[in-house]
Amino acid sequence: MIKAVMVMNTQGKTRLAKFYEYLPVEKQQELIRGVFAVLCSRAENVSNFIDAESIFGPDSRLVYKHFATLYFVFVFDSSENELAVLDLIQVFVETLDKCFQNVCELDIVFGYSKVHTILDEMIFGGQVVETSSSEIMKAIEEISKLEAASNAITLIPKSASGWRSR
Repeated sequence: MIKAVMVMNTQGKTRLAKFYEYLPVEKQQELIRGVFAVLCSRAENVSNFIDAESIFGPDSRLVYKHFATLYFVFVFDSSENELAVLDLIQVFVETLDKCFQNVCELDIVFGYSKVHTILDEMIFGGQVVETSSSEIMKAIEEISKLEAASNAITLIPKSASGWRSR
């Protein structure tokens, strides 16, 4: 099961944090600080897999990938495969790239609702449900179409709005 997904920059600012188990906000912030402390102390040439039991408790693993100024971090238990989670990070980043045309940190900050939608299409309740970037993009495009259609609906009929101007 996926326990958490985090995206943070190299200065430690959290750009996305989603926990799939209930934790108070203070505990979430403590865990994020702990993860960043571990990440920034690691050399570039070491493994992207970390035993996270000291941070998240027993049976916890952490996989991260560093792209430009961002760390993409997934925390999970032993029921998930480390290499599969590393691939899931790659799919997440590829999908973000497709949505934002070469994603950057500001896209994640200002397009947070789309980022959460992408993540929700991939992971639901801590379980991985989709690993195909193209299938995720199809779902995102459908959601965008529905949002555009719902924004086009007006609550006051044109005939009634004409009546008010008399």
